Order: sequence, then C-alpha cells, then structure tokens
Amino acid sequence: MATRKGAATRLRIVEAAAAEIRERGANATTLDDVGRRSGTGKGQMFHYFPEGREQLLLAVAVHEADRVFEGQQPYLNELTSRAAWEAWRDLIVEQYRDQGLYCPLGVLISDVGRYSPASQAVAAQLVRRWQECVRAGIEATQAAGEADPELDADRTAAAVIGAIQGGVTVLLSTGSTEHLEAGLNLCLDHLLL
Repeated sequence: MATRKGAATRLRIVEAAAAEIRERGANATTLDDVGRRSGTGKGQMFHYFPEGREQLLLAVAVHEADRVFEGQQPYLNELTSRAAWEAWRDLIVEQYRDQGLYCPLGVLISDVGRYSPASQAVAAQLVRRWQECVRAGIEATQAAGEADPELDADRTAAAVIGAIQGGVTVLLSTGSTEHLEAGLNLCLDHLLL
C-alpha cells in the first residue's frame, strides 16, 4: 500500500517522463533525464518501477491515455446535438493547436505505444473507450433527430477517431491543425442534419 507521499513521488516521476518524452521522444529520453526533471534519484525510480524503463513507459502510456480522455470532458459525454458536437470539435482543435508538437495523443499513439505489447494495449483501450463515447453520442444525436438515422454509429465513430488521429499525426509532422480541422468538419458534415 503506497503512502500519499509515495503516490505523489510516483506521479511526479511519471509526469516528468511524459514531459521529457513529449519534448524529446521516447528513444532520446533517459532515466537520468527523468530523474533531473522529477527531482528523484535512480534508487527512487527503481523503487516505484522495479522493472525499469519498460514499466515506466507503460505508466506514461496509461497517464497520457487518461489525460487525452479527461481533456475532452465534459463535452465528450454530452454529444447530443449539433451545438454539442461543434463545441467538442472546437475544444479538440484548440487543445491540439495549443499543445502543438507536445500533445499526449502523439506521445501515446506514435511514440510510447509502439514499444511494447502492453503499451499498445493501453493505446488500443483508449481508442476503444473513445470510440464507444463517440458512438454513444452519435446514437443520442440520431435519437434527437439531429443526425442521419441511417448512419452506422460504430463505423462513423471509428471514422471520427481516425480523422482525429490522422490530423494529430499531420500536426506532429507539420505543426498545422489544418488537416485535423478539415477531417473533423467533414465527419460532422456527414453526421449532422
């Protein structure tokens, strides 16, 4: 059972590792970098992550997945009308514009997620959870008469998530949110009446 101080130290290490990875990438980030940023020594890091770097990367993946999901609330759970969908879209575009190259989704999907099956499972769980929320929003909007009732909600939700991930990938390569905005706008034009 971790103490409050121990839990705070562990979180500080995970947040420092996440920040280093967002700035420099997983390959370039060392335990020394994380230790300097978190104000901890290797002994403390191995206390909280006895399996080393792999275990720390997995903790970063979980942390970043939660950060992505929580950053879209309360909008994500309230997708029931055109106005709600547009507010959610605006929030996503604004968040990624502000985060630029340092976004948690990019860290999770394109950097940390490819280093282990466990990290990939965290990324897959985030995508499934996210798609389920979007699908529920599509179904609620269809029930309210503001979305095309003929659309397959699950398939459309997958396309929305794909548009976001694709847009974020282009953002990480170019620094522009243009493709993210265009993809989301196209999805909403297709979905909403």
